Amino acid sequence: MRMPRFAALASTLLLAAGAALFGAGQAAAAAQADFGYVALGDSYSSGVGAGNYDSGSGACKRTTRAYPALWAAAHAPQTFSFTACSGARTGDVLANQLTPLNSGTDLVSITIGGNDAGFSDVMTTCVLQSESTCVSRVNQAKAYVDSTLPGQLDQVYNAIDSRSPNARVVVIGYPRFYKLNGTCTAGLTEGERAAINGAADHLNAAIAKRAADHGFAYASVVGAFTGHEICSGSAWLHSVNWLNIGESYHPTAAGQSSGYLPVFTNAA
Repeated sequence: MRMPRFAALASTLLLAAGAALFGAGQAAAAAQADFGYVALGDSYSSGVGAGNYDSGSGACKRTTRAYPALWAAAHAPQTFSFTACSGARTGDVLANQLTPLNSGTDLVSITIGGNDAGFSDVMTTCVLQSESTCVSRVNQAKAYVDSTLPGQLDQVYNAIDSRSPNARVVVIGYPRFYKLNGTCTAGLTEGERAAINGAADHLNAAIAKRAADHGFAYASVVGAFTGHEICSGSAWLHSVNWLNIGESYHPTAAGQSSGYLPVFTNAA
């Protein structure tokens, strides 16, 4: 697995500790000045659900409240390219998001795979139809994750590695949506909630396996969101929102800043 870029930078500076004080300081400033970060992915990276969307990003709904923008604001890389887009699938990343990557890119983050697996249709089916139909649609999505998604992820990860062979690549997973036996008294059944949580685990396992096989870091957010799922009473995820359906089942601003951001920071 590639060394974290900041760890590598720190090691380089320690090796130069014998240099003159001002020379070392100039070297550190130069190294930091050259740091480049590219944020790829779907709505979980663009920040759908967190609000305050950049009008210039259009339907991609990127926001300064998303974890990539929060990380960039805190660490001030010389270059920050934010191409994540709401609704993106693996093919969209390949077609529309990779232009900023180059041999000088130091850090890449990405969430992808949920839309390929049919995330939106699964949730629509489960909200509107019977438990048996919901579970059947979940199982269909899991079968897709087993049979087709690994190859699609390979294409994306190969493209990232080809364009930015020296970058630290952090692949971030998805949270479980529901706290089982929680405070929700209406809506989905416990069987449906358990099936959806199981599908999230199944998807995350597949993504983690493909990331590891490419030498990328995988960062799980399941632990960070534990106690903050829907039905927890302190949710960092939107439940179904009929007035703004696109934000349903996406992290809130707190989910981005207190869930995704620290997980990514630790992995970067």
